[in-house]
Amino acid sequence: MEIAFYLSAFVTLFVIIDPIALAPLFVALTQGMDEAHRRAVGLRACLIAIALMTLFGLLGDKILQVVGISMPAFRISGGVLLFLTALDMLFERRTRRREDQHPNTSDPSVFPLAMPLIAGPGAFTTMILLVNSQGAGLAHIVAVHAVMIVVVVCAFLFFLAAGFIERALGRTGILVITRLLGMLLAALSVQFVLDGIRGTGFL
Repeated sequence: MEIAFYLSAFVTLFVIIDPIALAPLFVALTQGMDEAHRRAVGLRACLIAIALMTLFGLLGDKILQVVGISMPAFRISGGVLLFLTALDMLFERRTRRREDQHPNTSDPSVFPLAMPLIAGPGAFTTMILLVNSQGAGLAHIVAVHAVMIVVVVCAFLFFLAAGFIERALGRTGILVITRLLGMLLAALSVQFVLDGIRGTGFL
């Protein structure tokens, strides 16, 4: 198992899930809750997100086979989807859309926190691509899911520190970090497309 690949997998999932940008949204969605209730909501959302992404990581390729989609085609389309997500992050459309479409609710742990904010279409796509990028060995599958769990744990830690992070970074700091992550995601999405083209035999 190549350490570089799993480091890249961590970065990709971290950028897609974007715990830093989720922190202020978590504060808004749990406004008025005491710390114990806020922790419970964050933990429940993260556990549900892990379950959903595990499902897609284990069965996503089977779903593709049933509908007749090849992995190279899925890599290319997944790369395009991730690139569009990167553009949203670079031009702040992603944050505004999250804020507009997901107002405060009494218990936001399942929706919108677990899905689609943590485990959204981009995360599902990325899990399928990562699991199938280095063969289907058990050790590789376990390692990819371990990386995903680490990223979600990072999101939970950001949830716990959301109030402090929001005060420390401020609106400008969060925007700067989001744009940097967007640039990185754009480069990674292009790599997915190139891998897909290579899989078709054109490269």
